[in-house]
Amino acid sequence: MLLWLVPPVVVTLVAMAWVTWLGRAGRGEVDPDVAIARLATALRREHPGQRTPPPAVRRDRSTGIAVRPSRATRP
Repeated sequence: MLLWLVPPVVVTLVAMAWVTWLGRAGRGEVDPDVAIARLATALRREHPGQRTPPPAVRRDRSTGIAVRPSRATRP
């Protein structure tokens, strides 16, 4: 009854095995000294996130009630 599922399952398994086999050869070994040099170069670069953030704007806490000031506030 479920024999119609066999061809897609077989094709899927063959495709997975083929992609796995091709992907193995594509990864090359990286020399540890070269990797350390690349890491050191990347760490020495200035990144946008290292800049000082702008000062935080202090906002009045909202209470949800509109209050009209009865007298002028001092600066």
